Amino acid sequence: MAEKAVFHHAGCAVCVDAERRFATALDSKFYDVDVVHLGQDKTRIAEAQAAGVRSVPAFVIDGNFYHINHGADLSALR
Repeated sequence: MAEKAVFHHAGCAVCVDAERRFATALDSKFYDVDVVHLGQDKTRIAEAQAAGVRSVPAFVIDGNFYHINHGADLSALR
């Protein structure tokens, strides 16, 4: 069964590039990737914060968060 991976981003150039390079590169046999554009779906900002995400782009996989680069603070997306 595939493990859930959530990729949070804000739509900035860094985020879009990270989505293209990393989120789409994960093997779908192992990961069910949910791409969340927090600039368009602000209702999921609290979910990202609760998972430990402080800036985007970032992945949350199995309860662990992985910041890829510093594109935008979550506080700037509110």
